[in-house]
Amino acid sequence: MCQMNVLEAKTNFSKIIAMLENGEEKEVIVARAGKPVVRIALFEQKKSFNQIFGIAKGKFTLPDDIDECNDEIARMFGIID
Repeated sequence: MCQMNVLEAKTNFSKIIAMLENGEEKEVIVARAGKPVVRIALFEQKKSFNQIFGIAKGKFTLPDDIDECNDEIARMFGIID
């Protein structure tokens, strides 16, 4: 955690964002007259599909014939004739 005064934060705002994005700091506290008034932190992003299902990586294997019925399934949904 890093703390700086309002003028310093205003002057270095782009650098603060870069420090947060690079993981150099988890949050930056901005103080007025030495008293903390604002916390700046990265916005928490929603996890992507790959991040969510990546937790199962290596936990199971797919059978070699996994795609064998793709055409039949596509016909059932009217995707192909």
